Amino acid sequence: MSTTMSTTSVPDYATEFAGKTALVTGGASGIGLATVRRLAAGGASVVVADHNAEGAAKAAAELTAEGHKAAAVALDVTSAESVEAAVRFAVDTFGALHLAVNNAGIRGPIAATGEYDIEGYERVIATNLNGVFYSMRHELPAIEAAGEGGAIVNVSSVMGTVSSRGSIAYVAAKHGVVGLTKTAAAEYASKNIRVNAVGPGFIETPLLAVDAMERAAHDALVAAHPVGRLGRSEEVAELIVFLLTERASFVHGSYHLVDGAYTAV
Repeated sequence: MSTTMSTTSVPDYATEFAGKTALVTGGASGIGLATVRRLAAGGASVVVADHNAEGAAKAAAELTAEGHKAAAVALDVTSAESVEAAVRFAVDTFGALHLAVNNAGIRGPIAATGEYDIEGYERVIATNLNGVFYSMRHELPAIEAAGEGGAIVNVSSVMGTVSSRGSIAYVAAKHGVVGLTKTAAAEYASKNIRVNAVGPGFIETPLLAVDAMERAAHDALVAAHPVGRLGRSEEVAELIVFLLTERASFVHGSYHLVDGAYTAV
């Protein structure tokens, strides 16, 4: 008796984004930079958009020197006009926009809700929530105009599903990002534009390094993760990139945690 084995084609990761243009906000460092690098490695033309114009320019220059297609643009996500200009820059530079990652965000003050600084609250909401709305508001028409469909990934947080005492603004904004994602996904699914979100947990950054916080506090944070460590930016970037590929073609309006089981206990 003969047996016929089915085979599944393996994607060519070096060309999976060939011919596509991607815009990444907050792309000069951390998760944003890891995502930029992964997209460029996949053949995308990448626009590094960041409030840190010098950092964005450095990232784009390094990618260009490595043979990738990249450009940088200064971006203030709290300004709808600045976001509109960044999207227009992406289209003017590379001819169209197909993919976007809305990653820019800030942590904000730490205080109990009844003592929370009003200006600090408004600053966090303006960046982490309004910034995502402004971004999608201008990215979606540009992606639709390209006529090829596309995808957007919004970077929320584990705080988009749980709370954190002292972080009322951050938690509210990140919960809101999930709502923005689901609403836009429902509206644009019929236009072959997918919108999803990821919720990173605690990721290794200079802010969370042992020399930036008390050893006991760092160890307690690590202990809160069943995997026994904090995450890496590249691990989050891999999920973001997967959601941007056609391999995730039936994934719409979803919210994926990347947290080492932090929210599972």
